[in-house]
Amino acid sequence: MEIDDKIAKIEEEIQKTPYNKATSHHIGKLKAKISKLKEESLQRKSSGTKGKGFHVKKSGDSTAVLVGFPSVGKSTLLNELTNAESKVGSYQFTTLDIIPGIMEYRGAKIQIFDVPGIITGASSGKGRGKEILSVARTADLIIIVLDVFNPQHLDIIIRELRDIGIRPNEKEPDVTIRRKKLGGVKVSSTTELTHLDEKTIRSIINEYGMHNADVLIRDDVTMDQFIDSLESNRAYVPSIVLLNKVDLVDDSYLNELRKTIPDFTPISADKKQNIEYLKDQIFENLNLIRIYLKPQGRKADYEDPLIIKKGASVIDVCGKLHREFVKNFRHAKIWGKSVKFPGQKTGPDHILEDKDVLRVILKK
Repeated sequence: MEIDDKIAKIEEEIQKTPYNKATSHHIGKLKAKISKLKEESLQRKSSGTKGKGFHVKKSGDSTAVLVGFPSVGKSTLLNELTNAESKVGSYQFTTLDIIPGIMEYRGAKIQIFDVPGIITGASSGKGRGKEILSVARTADLIIIVLDVFNPQHLDIIIRELRDIGIRPNEKEPDVTIRRKKLGGVKVSSTTELTHLDEKTIRSIINEYGMHNADVLIRDDVTMDQFIDSLESNRAYVPSIVLLNKVDLVDDSYLNELRKTIPDFTPISADKKQNIEYLKDQIFENLNLIRIYLKPQGRKADYEDPLIIKKGASVIDVCGKLHREFVKNFRHAKIWGKSVKFPGQKTGPDHILEDKDVLRVILKK
């Protein structure tokens, strides 16, 4: 029996099984089997497409990828956002290779990839979909582009992303599993579990060949999230949804769409509508901040900020500047929102905020 047939058979069994406390461990075991079969299928298809992948050379402070069906306007959008010259046409499959461009915004250089349009079954390899979606796995942001007249494609795209191991806008479950030689399975949690019980957890990890392990759960995770924590190929990538060609519809149409897709950004790449707002959304969703460096005895450089991720510390910045800054760090002085007063002296673990001015003092 083929893997896809095995998956379909197990999915049918799950649908027929009523979900309750008595059957949850059985359903958990079935879902774990599906997850393992899907991973096996992906591995087989990966080995069969060697040498056919897309070559992607990354540059800039962060990367984003435009994902959507053919002819949704990704090429036109890329040209508006960046300095790329992506081929634009009114027929399907115009983009046959990956086209990169650089969006310069708020001092950041953000690389954006226009990839070929995906189709239903992309994650299974149709239309080179597996190679296309693999680019999204390594991006810092997925930009899902929908045609205003085909919003139903969102569900298909999300499903294809999930089937290849991508979890758009999901947080990685805080689960630690440590194998051991003896002692059976011991489960402990720091929060109340409303979706899982110990019997279900044991059934799932037994399916993965673990019969002796310590399991520590720090989130109220679902069954699917717990299974994800056992897989090594999950990618947790933020995403935003764009509805393109909104110049062709009225506000009442968009308001009706918000009932089913509550969080989307309306744009018209062709008419340059809402492009500046979109740039702001991209920057914010990449969680980037600007740090202005102030060398000793000189003014802060407001023209060329250092771009780092939100939550970065002073020592993180030092590491990005030069390893000698880490080795010889003495203290820092900061002006900005992250300190109580201008020029405050801080240590290496101080967390920086957007537009902070930083001066690093090194040991002599």
